[in-house]
Amino acid sequence: MAHSEESFLTRRIDAGAYPLAVGDILGISAVLTIGVIFHNGIEYLSTAPIGWGLTILPFLIGWVVISPLIGAYSAGAAESAKAAIPLAIRAWIPASIVGLGLRATPLFDGGVGITFVAVVLITGAIAVTATRWLFFLIIR
Repeated sequence: MAHSEESFLTRRIDAGAYPLAVGDILGISAVLTIGVIFHNGIEYLSTAPIGWGLTILPFLIGWVVISPLIGAYSAGAAESAKAAIPLAIRAWIPASIVGLGLRATPLFDGGVGITFVAVVLITGAIAVTATRWLFFLIIR
């Protein structure tokens, strides 16, 4: 059984896609941080770093769990923006749902109002699209 799990992850994560992972995490974190600043002011980042982190954490957990399953870091993802961007968007939708689900639990504060759901889905998709587009524009 362990061998089949290793094979699955080996097919889903390619070392050439690691820079995409860094960009995705930075992009998702940046968009969520902008939201934190919008709602709480910039001083919140230094006065309540745990609150800031707990706002971002559920979505990063969702991303780390879901993105490899969707193939966001497969060999094909690192080949072109045409392949990488749709994979990221397809991964972001269920990853954000995982993040929203976590946020709906007592472990994370903030709730999941319908407006927040829409904003997270749209801005997160824009973030992963932008970071991957920039990666292929600048790096590749």
